[in-house]
Amino acid sequence: MTDPTLFSLTDSLNLAELKALITQLTQPTALIEVGLLLACLAVSWLIVHGFSRRFPAAKGPQSVLLGRRVFDGLLFPVLALLLAFAARGLMPLLGQPVALLRLVIPVLMSLVVIRFVARVLRAAFPDSLGTRLLERSVSWVAWIGSILWIVGLLPVLVDWLDHIPVRFMKQGTRVPSLADVLGDVLSVGLVMILVLWLSSGVESRFLRGKVADLSMRKIAVNITRTLLLVTGALVGLKTFGLDLSALSWLGGAVGVGLGFGLQKIAANYVSGFMILAERSLRIGDMVKIDNFEGRISDIKTRYTVIRALGGREAIVPNETLITNRVENLSLADPQVLVSTVVQVAYGTDLDALFPQLIEEIRQVRRVLSDPGPSVNLSAFAADGLELTCSFWISDPHNGQGGVKSEVNLAILRLLNRLNIEIPYPQRVVRTVAAGT
Repeated sequence: MTDPTLFSLTDSLNLAELKALITQLTQPTALIEVGLLLACLAVSWLIVHGFSRRFPAAKGPQSVLLGRRVFDGLLFPVLALLLAFAARGLMPLLGQPVALLRLVIPVLMSLVVIRFVARVLRAAFPDSLGTRLLERSVSWVAWIGSILWIVGLLPVLVDWLDHIPVRFMKQGTRVPSLADVLGDVLSVGLVMILVLWLSSGVESRFLRGKVADLSMRKIAVNITRTLLLVTGALVGLKTFGLDLSALSWLGGAVGVGLGFGLQKIAANYVSGFMILAERSLRIGDMVKIDNFEGRISDIKTRYTVIRALGGREAIVPNETLITNRVENLSLADPQVLVSTVVQVAYGTDLDALFPQLIEEIRQVRRVLSDPGPSVNLSAFAADGLELTCSFWISDPHNGQGGVKSEVNLAILRLLNRLNIEIPYPQRVVRTVAAGT
C-alpha cells in the first residue's frame, strides 16, 4: 500500500511557488530589497568593526564572536540576520512584496549555524583532525536545510519523517518517529556545542583574568571543562529521552576498568592533577629527566610536554614525573654554573693571568657578576697547564652553547693579546737504525 505522505511530498514538488518567487525577483521592486540587504550588511560590518577596534583583545584565531578578522566570526552573520528580519517586517509597511529577503534569511541562518559550530570547535579543539570533517558535515546539513526551506519542501519532509517509526527505541508504550530521533540528536549536539563554548569562554576570559598562576589556571580549566562536559552529556542524554538511572551499571563497569585495564591511565590523570596542585613542576620550568633536558611547555591531564632547547619535544606520562627522579632547574634558583677548559703552556705566569681571565669573562653578556666567574688550575696535563673557567648565568632557557662560545672567544682573544701559547699535543718519535 502506498504511503499517502509520499503523494504530499510529490505534490509539493510543484514549482509554481518557486516560479512566482523568481518572477518577483525580476520585478523593479526587488531593487528596494537589494538596497535594504546591502544596508543590513553594511550596518552589521560597521558595528562589528567598531566593536573589534574598541575591544582588540576579543579578536583572535580562537575568538568565537569576532574570529581572526571582522567578518569571519559569529557576530557579523547574527547581526545581519536580525537586521534582515527587521527589513522583512518593514517591506509590507512599504506596500512591497517580499522576495529576495525570503531567500536571504535561510541563507543567513545557515551561515550562523555553520559559523557557530566551526568557531566553537576550533576554539575547543584547535589541533583536532576531526574538526574539519565535522565542520563540513554541519555545513552540508545546514545548506541542504536552507535549500529545502526555500523551495518549500522542509515542512513536508519533516511531516514525512514523523510518520516513520523507530521501533527499536520504544519508550514504554510510545514509539518515537525518525523526526523525533533526529530532533533529539540536534538538541544533544546543540547542548554539547554550547557547553564547549562556555568552557572555552571560561578558559580564555574569566580564568585568565583572575588567576595569575599558570599551573593553578591549568588545573582550574581542566576541572571546569570536565564538569561542564559531564553536565552537558547528562543533559543531552536526558533530552534524548534516556533514563539516567539505567546507566548506574556504567559506574561499576568503569570502576572495574579503572582497577584493572585502565589503572595506568587513571594513575596518569591523578598524577597530572597532583603535579598542578602541588606545583612541584610548573609550566615554564627547566627540568631534566632520563637525560632529557628542556622546558615544560604544557601539562595535560595525562601527560606533560617537555621542549628541549634544540626544538625536540618529549611527551612524558605524568606518573613518571611523580615516581621517578626529576631535576628541576627552576624550582629554587634559576642560576646555572657553566664551565669551559683551556690549556696554556708550562711556564705561564698564572698569578698574573687569573685576574685578567676573570675580568675578561665578566665582560661577556649574560655572565653574572654576582656570583662572579672563577678560574682554577684543574690539572697538569701532558701538553700544558689545564685551566677550568667557571661562570654563572641566570637564563638557562636561552641555551648554554651561545654564552659558552662567547666566553671561549673572549679567552682566546686575551691569550692572543698576551702572546700566551695554547700548546698543541706533542709527541717524541725516536728512529732506531738497524744494527744499532
